[in-house]
Amino acid sequence: MQNTVHAPWMTAPATCAVVEALSAEGADVRFVGGPVRDALLERESSDIDIGTPDEPERVMALLQRAGIETRSVPRGIAHGTVIAVAGGTHFEITTLRRDVETDGRHAEVAFTDDWREDAARRDFTINAMSMTPDGTLYDYFGGQADLEAGRVRFVGDPAQRIAEDHLRILRFFRFHAWYGKGEPDADALGACRAAVHLLPTLSGERVQGEMRKLFENPDLSPEAIEMLELLAAPTPLPAVREMRNTGVLYEVLPEAPKTKNLARLVAIEKKVSEADPIRRLACLIAGSDDATFAASAVAKRWRLSDTEGARLAALVGSLATVRPDLDLRAQDRLLYRLRPAPFCDLVLLAWATEWHGENEEAWRKMLKRAEEWDAPEFPLTGADVMARGIEEGPEVGRLLREVEDWWIDGDSWPGLELTLEKLDALIAESRDE
Repeated sequence: MQNTVHAPWMTAPATCAVVEALSAEGADVRFVGGPVRDALLERESSDIDIGTPDEPERVMALLQRAGIETRSVPRGIAHGTVIAVAGGTHFEITTLRRDVETDGRHAEVAFTDDWREDAARRDFTINAMSMTPDGTLYDYFGGQADLEAGRVRFVGDPAQRIAEDHLRILRFFRFHAWYGKGEPDADALGACRAAVHLLPTLSGERVQGEMRKLFENPDLSPEAIEMLELLAAPTPLPAVREMRNTGVLYEVLPEAPKTKNLARLVAIEKKVSEADPIRRLACLIAGSDDATFAASAVAKRWRLSDTEGARLAALVGSLATVRPDLDLRAQDRLLYRLRPAPFCDLVLLAWATEWHGENEEAWRKMLKRAEEWDAPEFPLTGADVMARGIEEGPEVGRLLREVEDWWIDGDSWPGLELTLEKLDALIAESRDE
């Protein structure tokens, strides 16, 4: 890796406009953290972090003077953070800081103009690098070498850094999943193991900042964000196993007693599908004694959205409905009831958990059928029911549901004439009762 770095986003018009606005009066502006790390790895960065010695009020004034949209985030101004939006890209601009006091989850900060002092308060060496707009790299703690080696290492003393912010335990495993190679850093791993008892203090925390938008749910717990991002990594299993070995996994996800299922699912996904963190979470939970109850407990504790919680519950609760020996008509019924994406989720999950990675040809055929699925259209509407003298209300919905159940469960998809005959028969039965 070189000491001068270039990435396409650095010279994009939106980036240049924001940098020009922030440095208009001579401030030393640098890219910091994630985008620097990703530029060294030649990865794309969706949101760009920028550091500046200017305080947030001045930052907002400079941006507004240049006609760039600004947004504040919870506790943002007090902590020195302003969001700029230009060309559809979010720029998180933060005043250089030093910690005055920490309590394990929150820090009282003071502003500074010392770049090394700001870097020293960051969690890992690979996140503590900064880079000028022309690509000159500043690396005070060996982050570039650690990134090249696939080593996730705390800045300074690991125990002290965890004491400052207990969430760094989970962040360590998450970053190891994404950037680590081989065995984790021994000092970091030992500090995480020694601090497992601090994890319950995260319960009830509300997540601040832009990171939460990744899952479109502002109420996600910090554990949920770290774990779902970890599970989204291409190869999460080594980090998950280390979490289990250190006791961290039990504290964060006691509903996941085994990791073998996840190993099979990851292997299967590499062949036929993209990674999905909720599906992988369901895979871990599927090994518990009461998976349905476990899914509900996790959804509540992690504050998953209603959609995420329902999906998790459906995945672990419906595994028995999918088997590799299902005939084509049975597959069609499930595809109609579930729709292709949930059907594929269940196929992948059942393949990994209930069938231990076996019957590959059968599962692949089911995934192919879902990919090519052309859903038939149920021929009746509420208007058809009301045309037969049924008043608008719950009875219309009940009759439609009963007819549709009959329509789905048959040996084929009946046409309009047969479906109307079934509706007439049900109405007649209702009137005879």
